[in-house]
Amino acid sequence: MTKDDNALATFKSRFNCSQAVLSAFCDELGFDRPTALKIAAGFGGGIGRSGETCGAVTGAIMVIGLKKGMSSPDPLQANEITYALSAEFLKRFRELRGSTLCRDLLGCDISNNEALMEARKKKLFQTLCPKYIEDAVDILEAVIK
Repeated sequence: MTKDDNALATFKSRFNCSQAVLSAFCDELGFDRPTALKIAAGFGGGIGRSGETCGAVTGAIMVIGLKKGMSSPDPLQANEITYALSAEFLKRFRELRGSTLCRDLLGCDISNNEALMEARKKKLFQTLCPKYIEDAVDILEAVIK
């Protein structure tokens, strides 16, 4: 199963976009799926359903940090590598989708309960989010190679 397939299957199992992306990489990163799902749980809906940064994006940035991030004071260049890879990911995602904000990508601000209900009624999470998850995984795989 590809990482795209894994992430999409996770999302279709009622997990959020961030959980879907992060958990698709947990084997490669050396930690278990339940931990990945818990770490990313609050990042769905643009971080706590605030409509801010897309969960697929935050999941990808977590993967970059776990793969390349600094875990001790030396060497400091690990932070620079992490920031550079994160910036490249964000640039590519914005170029492809025009924004990294959940509310922009969905076309409504789901932090508002009425808009959330409308998004559910229009099935925006089922029709749009899988595309963003797949894009995030594909861009991420290219960036971290």
